[in-house]
Parts: sequence; C-alpha cells; structure tokens
Amino acid sequence: MRAAAHLFTDLSPSAQTNFAELFEQVQAAAFERSVRDLPGSFNKKVIKGREYWYWQVRDLQGVNRQVYLGPDDERLQKLVRMHRDGTPPQTADMASLAGACAALGCATVLPQHFEVINRMAEHGFFRAGGVLIGTHAFIASGNMLGVRWRSGLRTNDVDVAHAGKNVSLALAENAKADMHDAITSLEMGLLPQQSLATGAGATYITARKDIRLDLLTAPGRKNDAYLYKPLNVRLQPLKFMEFSLEHTTQTALLSGEQVALVNVPSPMRYALHKLVIMGEREEAFRTKIQKDAGQVAAMVEYGLLRSSSALKAAADDLMSRGPGWRKRAMEGLKYVAEYDPQIAKQLEAVLH
Repeated sequence: MRAAAHLFTDLSPSAQTNFAELFEQVQAAAFERSVRDLPGSFNKKVIKGREYWYWQVRDLQGVNRQVYLGPDDERLQKLVRMHRDGTPPQTADMASLAGACAALGCATVLPQHFEVINRMAEHGFFRAGGVLIGTHAFIASGNMLGVRWRSGLRTNDVDVAHAGKNVSLALAENAKADMHDAITSLEMGLLPQQSLATGAGATYITARKDIRLDLLTAPGRKNDAYLYKPLNVRLQPLKFMEFSLEHTTQTALLSGEQVALVNVPSPMRYALHKLVIMGEREEAFRTKIQKDAGQVAAMVEYGLLRSSSALKAAADDLMSRGPGWRKRAMEGLKYVAEYDPQIAKQLEAVLH
C-alpha cells in the first residue's frame, strides 16, 4: 500500500489533463515559431547521456546557429514527424486553457515575475539553452508532476541559469540572444547592480528591491561574474550549479491566463542540488535554508513515493562527485531533518 503524502497533494484528474494539453499546445506553438520561417534541418545531440533536439540554420555570415527545441520525448518526436510530413500542429486557445488550469488548482507565479521570465523567453533565452531555476522552477515542476506543493512557494527572486562558457553542458551553445536589452526594456526598473571593482554584475534589481533577477552559471576557473557575449549579459558562477544544468526538461509556466515554455532541471536533480547548496550556505541565510529544506523534503517525498529510480540515479551521481559534494550533502541533510526527520532519514538511506 502506498504511503500517504503530506508535503504535496495530487491535482485533480481534470487539472492534470488540462495541464498536459496546455503543455502540448505551448510546446507546439514554440516549435512552429522556431522552424516555420527558417530554412534548416533537425539535429539530435547526445549530451551527458541524454538526447536533445534542436533546429540548425545557417545565418547570413554562413555560421551554423542552433535553436533549442527540447529533450527527446514522444511529444517532440510527434512534432518533428508532423513538420516533416507538412502537417501543421493544431493549436487551441492557450489563454483559455491556462485559465482553466489555474481555476482547477494548478500553481501560478506572480504576474510581475512572469513578465520578466516571459520577456526572456520571447527574446530567446530558453531557446539558447537557458534554464529556469529556484522557486519558480519548483512551482512549475509541481504542475508538471501533477501535484501541488503545500509550502515553499513564496519568493521575490527570479533565478535563471545558463551553462555559459561551459559549452559541454550547453544545449545550443552558439545561439544568440540579447538578454540585457530584454530585461531592461521591461520598464519595471530592473537594472544591473554595480560594483566599483567589477562594474555591472549578474544581478538585476528594482529600486524598491521588490524584484531581484539573478543570472547564474556553472563554476569555472574564476568566481567572478563575466560577460557572456552570446547572451549579452553577465553570469555569476555558482558552486555545484552544473548538477542542475546537466539534465533538463521542459514544462509550462503559468500566470493567470498567460503561459510560457521554459526549461527546468529534472525534479530529483533540482532537489539534491538544493540539498548541497544548503550545506554551503552560511547561517545568515537561515530563512532561505528553511525554504530550501521544505522544497527538498517535498520533492524527495515525491521521489520516494512516485519516482524512486530517478531519485536513486540522481543520488548516486551526486555522491560519486567527490568528498566535497558528499560533505555538503550531509550538512544539508541536517537542515532537512529539522524540517522533516522521517524524510531526512529515508533520504540518507538513498544517499548511502
């Protein structure tokens, strides 16, 4: 008999069905925008053991450019076949579908936050391999998994990441997009934080500090933020970020009747990346640690009950990365134990 969950509840069958249809529609619309008017060809790459599709085109300078389409799955395979057969996908009224999903209990994000994320989507951030991380990815993952999290949904931060110079992790490393222009053109007052030593940083914040956007990347030889020219934006290296960037998936992000297609980390890797980050945080970040612990516990509970093989695979990968990773995972586990001792005990068994 399956144990009862207490950190998440199942969305109704109607909500799950509507969300699945909405995701299929928004993926089809993004797919059509990417390939409809651009001469090129489909290309499949294997990256870190997973297959991804992208559309390859040659620009006016004769350079091959790649538009990210998504990880290989049945939906995307169907869209590729339909395009090759000359059959356009049927699109429904996505605003109505999104509104129905929200009314049926799917989690949504604040309109101001959605506006930032959607603007980046429109300017090609996710087609260039960008990934939505942080609480907004946690919210979107719940809808994708067919559940609603009981807590851990509040934030003023919008966190995104890109592999940057670490092209071995990038899904479309030579795609271009102007993210600085996309962010500052919102007229929301988002401006990059300045430093006398390094100039513009990788964090955009409003004067009232009610919205903060952090652009992160995997660590390299230096810890300083650097300008990543293909996106025309600075990225801040963060320890352990590569764990969330190596396996990503796509889902739909909701806000009222609006929807955007985004890339997010695979859920179990998201949870264990948070676990390691908690082990790295200083006590001054106690509030964030508590929120992270709640998110880790909820996702791990889902993994234990519904996705044990994916949880085990992510745990084995993390623990194989060296003593620094293992030490921080054990430190993070202490915070999860304060939040939910039973789940922490079960997670410790999985990690070992």
